[in-house]
Amino acid sequence: MLDLDLNDQIAALRTTFADIRQVVDLDRLRADIVDLSEQAGVPDLWDDTDKAQKITSALSHRQSELARITAIENQLDDLEVLVGLAIAEGDEESATEARSELVDLQKQIGDLEVQTLLNGEYDPLPAVVTIRAGAGGVDAADFADMLFRMYLRWAEQHKYKATVLDTSYAEEAGIKSATFEIDSPYAFGTLSVEAGTHRLVRMSPFNSAGKRQTSFAAVEVVPLMAETEEVDIPDNDIRIDVFRSSGPGGQSVNTTDSAVRITHLPTGIVVSCQNEKSQIQNRAAAMRVLKSRLLLVQREQENAKKKELAGNITASWGDQMRSYVLAPYQMVKDLRTEHEVNNPQNVFDGDIDGFISAGIRWRKQPAED
Repeated sequence: MLDLDLNDQIAALRTTFADIRQVVDLDRLRADIVDLSEQAGVPDLWDDTDKAQKITSALSHRQSELARITAIENQLDDLEVLVGLAIAEGDEESATEARSELVDLQKQIGDLEVQTLLNGEYDPLPAVVTIRAGAGGVDAADFADMLFRMYLRWAEQHKYKATVLDTSYAEEAGIKSATFEIDSPYAFGTLSVEAGTHRLVRMSPFNSAGKRQTSFAAVEVVPLMAETEEVDIPDNDIRIDVFRSSGPGGQSVNTTDSAVRITHLPTGIVVSCQNEKSQIQNRAAAMRVLKSRLLLVQREQENAKKKELAGNITASWGDQMRSYVLAPYQMVKDLRTEHEVNNPQNVFDGDIDGFISAGIRWRKQPAED
């Protein structure tokens, strides 16, 4: 029996898509593309490499956004034609194809709708994510490493550029901390809902008695600000230490003293970078992150957004936002949104889009109620 409600479902998608188009403001998007294209066409653009990269990156992001919306609109048009033919001719094969296309479009438009909720001041920016082991000893260090891999896998699956800035390995297993940058459209807005304390419950592989162990890790997400004149860091406000980069288990294999640690003395903020090839590159990367954090603190002090943007994350009992349970049952559950998955392995392999989407929608609820 041919589904005759396909047209109704497509009409509902049309309504949602029309709302999205209005929020996105295609006229503004096209105007931005024209303006950035003109800037990118200046003959001496690459005389200033940093500026050129910012312009071309912004242009690429906006072109991708426009192409995504255009492609969805074309798919909707094609689907309407396919459904019309299927109904007119009673073609069940075409109807089956249409149902499959409909499911795909529903997901694409749902993802796009979530993105329209990312309208905060910092949401469009790249993100700097820091993961720190919390309470739980070696299990916590191992858990931090599991989360580190999870986010890198998520970025890889979405073809987002991920750059590891610093990794501090624990002595026995796992990591003490790791910091990495995700450069993609709306990376901060997307990943900011992941900030908080994560809890793991499992039969510890590091406990000879095989007892169940609870451990914690903290995830901090801050926006990576564009280089700006707003943050002036006097030389006497920072201490720069150069050290040898470390590997798993404290090993230093084929490394040089090129890792850089910058301490901002007035605030105590410490930023490290050891993954670039030279000391100069590591220093530049660390300074960029330091400026971003200082600018964020400066703006937070002005508008009281500290808890909203970075939060006070203790990585211990009482304030966890998500639980990963591997024993006695299998489940990952977000305690804010109630979103849950019964396959933790898929989650640790980077399948966290459901949690992110639920988190973005949950975050917007208070403003809508």
